[in-house]
Amino acid sequence: MSHGDVHWIDLPDRGGREQRGRRPAIVWQDTAAFPRLPTVLVIPFTSRLDALRFAATRRVEPTPMNGLTSPSVALVFQLGACDIRRLRERIGRLDSPDLEAIKSLALSLQGIAP
Repeated sequence: MSHGDVHWIDLPDRGGREQRGRRPAIVWQDTAAFPRLPTVLVIPFTSRLDALRFAATRRVEPTPMNGLTSPSVALVFQLGACDIRRLRERIGRLDSPDLEAIKSLALSLQGIAP
């Protein structure tokens, strides 16, 4: 598991507007630098393309590299920590252009200049 990998994840219902259920998500944490943490930072995907109306989202087309099966929206504004035990199998890795675009969005969201 490393930064930019796409995994299936099981997100619990937290009673709010956060994503929940089984879905693909991007591992956003540098797991090599922080190998013993009980949580991992992730960016969830949704297949609902109308989510593009929100700021800090990125449409990602399926490719053999990323393993997605349908056009998906990376919900960068929902970047958050989850228990590492919620991560399931790896399905792929983001292509470089998507990884760089999402990185730029994440930095902007946090008020950090890229």
